Amino acid sequence: MSASSRGVDRSGGWNPWAVGATIFASVMLIVGGIFQIIQGGVAIFDDGYFVLGANYVFEFDQTAWGWIHLAIGVLVTAAGLSLLRGATWARAVAVIAAGVSIFSNFLFIPYSPIWSLTTIAMGVAVIWAVTMHGQDAETMRSGAPSTPNDPRTYE
Repeated sequence: MSASSRGVDRSGGWNPWAVGATIFASVMLIVGGIFQIIQGGVAIFDDGYFVLGANYVFEFDQTAWGWIHLAIGVLVTAAGLSLLRGATWARAVAVIAAGVSIFSNFLFIPYSPIWSLTTIAMGVAVIWAVTMHGQDAETMRSGAPSTPNDPRTYE
């Protein structure tokens, strides 16, 4: 029996909770990406929807913010779909996409504070789930049994 650096024994298979966390991260990426696409569309088609108070360093035209959110939304949705399909490279893309989403929503806080903070929290949850539990999902997809006593055999 070999143990990973986190002290979790992976020789017996994969952890169903960890796989669930990865699926959760995939779904959150898809939902968050669709919401960002909608947010970007609103900013593109209605310049007066988001109102900004006093001087803000990152003050862009509403249409510019709309295109930024639209592009990030497409990237995040594609990352979520790829992660859900099981692409190994999608773990890295999901972390990068969630990071870009967190950064852009941090800059967007003065325009829409509650939604931006919600999206930031979703991005943090996604990064945690993908980086902590992604290997379990890959082990499951490889056909390994979930426990050492699982009657399924793969020879």
